[in-house]
Amino acid sequence: MRRILIFANGNLPDPAKARTLLRPDDFILCADGGTRHALALGVRPNLVIGDMDSIEKEQLQQLQDEGVEIELFPRDKNETDLELALDKAIQLNPKEIVILAGLGGRFDQTLANIALLLNSELSTFNIKLDDGVEEIFPCRGQVHIEGRSGDIVSLIPWGGPVHGVRTENLKWTLNNETLFPDKTRGISNEMMGNTATIKIESGLLFVVHIRIS
Repeated sequence: MRRILIFANGNLPDPAKARTLLRPDDFILCADGGTRHALALGVRPNLVIGDMDSIEKEQLQQLQDEGVEIELFPRDKNETDLELALDKAIQLNPKEIVILAGLGGRFDQTLANIALLLNSELSTFNIKLDDGVEEIFPCRGQVHIEGRSGDIVSLIPWGGPVHGVRTENLKWTLNNETLFPDKTRGISNEMMGNTATIKIESGLLFVVHIRIS
């Protein structure tokens, strides 16, 4: 399986831009209420997972009638629906995981969704949160960004200082620098072309890429 696309139950600020992320061969996994985004984009889920407290009953019944696989969990559980969806995605072992609509809405849910990317079982996966407007993904060594000149790129240390930060094709170059979690030096850099590269020697960095158009 090449790529799993997970619909979460957050916001999609620009559905048209979110649609550009879809590929014909994506495996579509919906985390409970995230099903509404898939259906709004005209996408039929391969699997819906969660406690089904957010999905509309009519939508759930329609999917069941169409033979879509449903994995039902009790409402009293230790995991969010998105965490359950990620656990399932890990079992399916794709090359890439993209989470749509994982941002916005409740701040606690947004923060938890970002933290889920740090699951040690996901360290070998290409995984990111993306909604077509902005994408967030961890950097543990080296990452490449594809976008356009003028796009905003912010580098956010997570859990401690990040050492040996080097950047290519960003307006304000970092050359073997250290970024600290209580400082804002890595915020609001700009791409100077269609690609940029971030390299670090140690630590964990979140990369936030905001598309300007």
